[in-house]
Amino acid sequence: MNTLTPTDRPREKLERVGAAGLGDNELVALVLGLGGPSATALDLANRILAEVDGVVGLTRVSADRLRQVPGVGAAKASQVLAAVELGRRTLIAQADRRQRFASPREVASFLLPRYSARGVEQFGVVLLDARHRLIKATVLSVGTLDCSVVHPRDVFREAAIGGASTLVLFHNHPSGDPTPSHDDEILTRRFVAAGELMGVEVMDHLILADARYFSFREAGRLEAG
Repeated sequence: MNTLTPTDRPREKLERVGAAGLGDNELVALVLGLGGPSATALDLANRILAEVDGVVGLTRVSADRLRQVPGVGAAKASQVLAAVELGRRTLIAQADRRQRFASPREVASFLLPRYSARGVEQFGVVLLDARHRLIKATVLSVGTLDCSVVHPRDVFREAAIGGASTLVLFHNHPSGDPTPSHDDEILTRRFVAAGELMGVEVMDHLILADARYFSFREAGRLEAG
């Protein structure tokens, strides 16, 4: 970063205007710390952001992909991933285990920072008691870029073990689009029907995508098939 004037270097700029005044590339450059023989930290930051299509892409990128960026080795890839995970954790409130959910939006607000921005599809369940208070949230299946496989018996076994009377299904769309697929519609109807047989209410099925979500309950599409 020797080509920048001292006041324009990311570290000095942060001290002068605060972290909020830095660009995405400058923040990534500070995470990297140092550049390499042929590139500054700011150069590497620009390469990384171009490779992952911007700062949002950092939430899904793997260490292998980062290491493919010229000048980014295992150490720098680890620094970036650690910073992203630390940022993710700061968004997750230390929720009371007895937190009560009164609406799909409240459940989505709880789930989005935890599970929405992932590189592969994950399917999970939020277990609730009779007063819709949180028992626990857990991922039951991790799949590929566009598919995860889960069976009703796995979900309702988890509900029985946890003593849940109500549950919310959730999964993420790595594409960033929360619109349900035809398979999502079929799966939802299947789980609602199974819940009726098991005596466990399926309160909703949420699809998570970055900062957006789709609620089958809000859309009036939560029904047995």
